[in-house]
Amino acid sequence: MLLEDLNVILKVAEFRSITAAAASLDMSTATASAAIKRVERALDVELFIRTTRRLRLSIAGERYIPHCEQALQMLDQAKQNVKDDLDIIDGELRISVPSDLGRHLILPWLDEFMQTHKGVSVKLHISDSNIDFYRDPVDIALRYGSPTDANLYGFKICNVPRVLCATPKYLEKNGAPKHPHDLTTHNGLLYQLHDMLHDVWAFSQQGKIIKVKMQSNRTSNDAELVRRWCVSGKGVAAKSSLDMSNDLLSNKIIPILTEFTLNPTELWLICPSRQTITPAVRLLREHLKMKCAEVYSQLIDKGIVTKADVE
Repeated sequence: MLLEDLNVILKVAEFRSITAAAASLDMSTATASAAIKRVERALDVELFIRTTRRLRLSIAGERYIPHCEQALQMLDQAKQNVKDDLDIIDGELRISVPSDLGRHLILPWLDEFMQTHKGVSVKLHISDSNIDFYRDPVDIALRYGSPTDANLYGFKICNVPRVLCATPKYLEKNGAPKHPHDLTTHNGLLYQLHDMLHDVWAFSQQGKIIKVKMQSNRTSNDAELVRRWCVSGKGVAAKSSLDMSNDLLSNKIIPILTEFTLNPTELWLICPSRQTITPAVRLLREHLKMKCAEVYSQLIDKGIVTKADVE
């Protein structure tokens, strides 16, 4: 009996769906169905009762699944203990990253990580949407904002100040705003996730909150496109300082209204369970912390953010 087949059995039991289980394991439904048949044939019992509309565990399945899950966990732990004893770091990292941050910073950071740990492979999923660990073929996700689901495990990577920015050429042509209210005459480059359009920008100064509803001729659900528009001088953007760090350091864009503070965010590495927190994931977490600290050290030296902003 193949261990891979037993993993399929556990996923089908979890999802109560062969199709959903196959998607989470990145395999075809036919392959998952064949795995179920092999296990049932080896046990000479039917683990699932299938109808045209639903799938449920049989009595034998209800008794077998907990023992199967426990046995696989013990095997995984034994395998990991051997690797820990030998200082072996390997395995596949199925990670989801935000579009802009992923393409411009995380990609080279992952290359550097894999160069150090040659036994690690990566499957990269680029998306700004929230991850459904039960549906999407990923094990860990890098996301802005702390996890809201208490069932998830999260590791904070760093604080992330947000910046209002534009190109010198755009500001020369349209004038530099002196106050957030001046932004009503500027073109805002807007981000929209699902049905939520982020067209109201909130600033704070000495405890006072100032909100501005932006006008715009460009909106996208891809944060990288917002960055591209900003760098090409199409308007003003309110963005993560990490996303814009390379452009800020190279003077392609400059921060504006720096005496006013945009609501900051945080960068988190999120895992669905303790089982996904492997030694490779822990090392990746430390690698990301180190790389983010290096970026912010440069931004602090250039006066774009302050030390207090990132602590």
